[in-house]
Amino acid sequence: MSDSTIFHARNGTMINVSGLTKQYRNGTGPVSVLHGVDLSLFSGEMVAIMGPSGSGKSTLLFILGLFLAPSQGTYRAMGEDVLSLDRHAQAVFRRKHVGFVFQSCNLIENSTVHQNLEMPLIYAGVRRRERQDRIEDALAQVGLSHRINHPANFLSGGEQQRVAVARALVNNPKIILADEPTGQLDRDNSRMVLDHFRNFVADGTGAIMIVTHDPEVAAQCTRVYRLDDGVIVSCT
Repeated sequence: MSDSTIFHARNGTMINVSGLTKQYRNGTGPVSVLHGVDLSLFSGEMVAIMGPSGSGKSTLLFILGLFLAPSQGTYRAMGEDVLSLDRHAQAVFRRKHVGFVFQSCNLIENSTVHQNLEMPLIYAGVRRRERQDRIEDALAQVGLSHRINHPANFLSGGEQQRVAVARALVNNPKIILADEPTGQLDRDNSRMVLDHFRNFVADGTGAIMIVTHDPEVAAQCTRVYRLDDGVIVSCT
């Protein structure tokens, strides 16, 4: 039995995707972005998706985050057939189990760091006292406790990215999906974020999938999928 098989046998399947395709329509007809993608993510793993610009990486991640619907294929997350759920049920599933780090941060304008982290907790029905504790803990993990009441608009690009990471952590998800989470960070802050991601998966109950162009980020991951022109060409 290979090391990979042993690892998978000991760890639960968090994500399993088979035959996933995605097409868009423009003025000239359908444009295919993903072609029969198969991939998996197991608890305790941090997995990278790499590939050239335009290869479909972000589209794939947005489908896994239930922000986009695929054209065809199956997708099970934590044993649930999430594509069979209606949009409300998908939003509830995402809120309970998935933390998402957007490449563009997507922070709420004209609001504080605290308000940005509090919003998903309010939607999840977390009590006020617990909200405060979770917000403080998540910001401490990314080294931004001193920015808790700072206007998000006036943070540096790197600080905004770290707030986005903290927001993904604040709801204690089981799965984190991150689109270039270190793209705006210097090396020291990149390593800080990766350290916290490794801590997140260390107990074997959570899992992370990261879209990245950075070989140093990929080197920290359990496996690396390579996507080219909408097709998985390798998994190492």
